[in-house]
Amino acid sequence: MKKNLRNVVAFPLAKLLIKLGFVKRALKKAKEGNFILSVYFHNPSKVEFEKTIVWLKSEGMTFISPEQLEEIIDNNLELPKGAVLLTVDDGWQSNEENIVEIANRYQVPVTIFFSTEAIEEGTYWWSYFLKADRKGYPSVQQLKKVSNNERMATLEKIKGSVTLEREAMTLDQLRNTSLSKFVTIGAHTHTHPILTNCDDEKAFEELRLSKEKLENWIGREVKYFAYPNGNYGVREVYMLETLGFKMAFANNPAYLNKQNMYKKMEIPRFGFLEGATFEENMCRIAGIWHSTTNKMKKRSK
Repeated sequence: MKKNLRNVVAFPLAKLLIKLGFVKRALKKAKEGNFILSVYFHNPSKVEFEKTIVWLKSEGMTFISPEQLEEIIDNNLELPKGAVLLTVDDGWQSNEENIVEIANRYQVPVTIFFSTEAIEEGTYWWSYFLKADRKGYPSVQQLKKVSNNERMATLEKIKGSVTLEREAMTLDQLRNTSLSKFVTIGAHTHTHPILTNCDDEKAFEELRLSKEKLENWIGREVKYFAYPNGNYGVREVYMLETLGFKMAFANNPAYLNKQNMYKKMEIPRFGFLEGATFEENMCRIAGIWHSTTNKMKKRSK
């Protein structure tokens, strides 16, 4: 479904949920210290990200860093009231202007997880397939389901015939970003594969290499990780712990509370959908969008 069409369908539902008070009640529970809102972005516009910050501040929410979350977990502290944790996946070049500048201006902590090959080469693998989709190649979604070796072999066939402009931050931009006292740098693998589609050796190398490169580039320890596409298993958790990562972030949409926060390698996050209406994203951030739409899907079966 095209985004404009899905927005037409989703907008009335979002407006209804807001009007019925679902968003307000969710934020109220967060402000009572029942849970932390953990949210991730990819490549939002400046308007989308700034509007999110302004809205959350107007609702009396506060923002915490992953370092603060780690301290809360390790010391069994009470959850801060009205806390929001903001993270960003991939390290898009536009993040510098659309996220880092806004974070600095509003003094809001944010964590950006970088795929290191994209820093070196300038592009992400799926962009080649999106551009080549009409030439008979598999779709991105199809390639997320095959072995990593098969995906890489197909990618090599495409690279010679598709030209892309830089879309990831440069090394200089990464280093400048790391200087902000409001930005934490995290790892997101080297080539952004689906880790569960990789063999043991490849999966470990992806994790090790991304940590090593980032630490060499910015001159300090990289302690946090986000799973590409949200895919992981027991193997990935063990590897991250072996490499010295302190926390890892998944994509499962759930509130971060006392019951699940001690699984430090499986921190849940609600996803912000770039291009969706802000009303829908209010519902997403408040944690009511997925639960509502999932109930609707079950009832329709």
